[in-house]
Amino acid sequence: MIRQRLLPLYLCFGLTLPILLAAIPARALDLSASCSPRAYGAKGDGVAKDTIAIQAAIDACQRRGGGTVRLTAGTYLSAPIVLKSNITLQLDKGATLLGSADHGDYPPMTEFREPGLQALVSATNASNVSITGEGVIDGAGESWWQMARAVKDTGIMGSDHPRPRLVVFDHCKHVLVEGVTIQNSPMWQLVPYYSDDVTIRNVRILAPAHSPNTDAVDPFSSSNVRISHLFADVGDDDIAIKSGAAGSPGPDEPSRDITITDCTFLHGHGLSVGSEVAGGAKNIRAEHIHFEGTDNGIRVKANRDRGADVGPLSFRDIDMKDVKNALIISEYYPKILPSDQVSAQPVTRLTPHFHDITIENVTATGSASAGAIVGLPEAPITGVVLHNVRISAQQGLTISYAEVSGDGVTVQAAEGQPITKLVGAKVSLR
Repeated sequence: MIRQRLLPLYLCFGLTLPILLAAIPARALDLSASCSPRAYGAKGDGVAKDTIAIQAAIDACQRRGGGTVRLTAGTYLSAPIVLKSNITLQLDKGATLLGSADHGDYPPMTEFREPGLQALVSATNASNVSITGEGVIDGAGESWWQMARAVKDTGIMGSDHPRPRLVVFDHCKHVLVEGVTIQNSPMWQLVPYYSDDVTIRNVRILAPAHSPNTDAVDPFSSSNVRISHLFADVGDDDIAIKSGAAGSPGPDEPSRDITITDCTFLHGHGLSVGSEVAGGAKNIRAEHIHFEGTDNGIRVKANRDRGADVGPLSFRDIDMKDVKNALIISEYYPKILPSDQVSAQPVTRLTPHFHDITIENVTATGSASAGAIVGLPEAPITGVVLHNVRISAQQGLTISYAEVSGDGVTVQAAEGQPITKLVGAKVSLR
């Protein structure tokens, strides 16, 4: 088609056709630029492993300058595949990329500076990389979950029994994930790691409520991330913003400039900043979020071994129904409150500093606990501002070593005080 359109120019200006073609990028000469794994032998029958064919299609598309690797309807059983720059992996409606159940298909590798296993879908140092369509990426995680339940601490980074994540973008730029369903990962499901300019929209991420560590989206030391219209129903954090492992020797970059809008979270541990934030988190904004049946709603979490500068954070226009803990801002992870009287400890590189947290237009009903805002004695939480926050719960809100102000705040507690002020609480609410 392009060659035909060039003919009038060829005749008008007396140019030779080869000269005109040489002036046009190769990608522009084939606007469809589509590579089919079926052309490389993919069966899509859910029985034969299609790994080699899918990877061959990706590599062929890269050699021609980029394009779309399209999975048409079918079930494509696969070991890990690697996306490249300028590649779109498109999963049509009715197409499923199904992770192999053979644990040996996931090679050991260093991932996130720790021993790990290769993700089913990954890209490293790539730009302009996308996953789109109406299909499904399924990690077939059940056998991995069974292993995790039998072995302690398999969910932590650096575990002796690692599990693969499902989709990882490692040091990538200009990333798009749109339309697809991502489900049943052995561990974390969708992870932008040290990546910039990431858009995740109109995506469903699913896993059974009992599945361990199946976080939906974990932006990790990433910047300019936009998450919108995400539906998450998983076994762990619906979103967890991270930036550095517990005990990290550093250096760690912060996660920053992240917006989360128009999302629905069902099962899961809620919207979290932390717990691993050794690089900090800056300029996080979440708006128009619906929580229903999650363990937590808004949660900011760290401890003395995994913190840094966290703030400003903004949470607005949020409603919660039957959420166990509506609001938790705690520097005692994995606990919420300290088990006994605490004393100040030396401030280190990993001491968390939570500050400038705005929570506005939030309604929570049917909660077991309104939650807690609890800092460390050596690092009190500062600048928490509540506007138009209404929480109805069995138990009230606990505040300690934290500076909290605001107006339009109503906490209804069926048991005890609506707001309990412990040592170090500085509260000014109207």
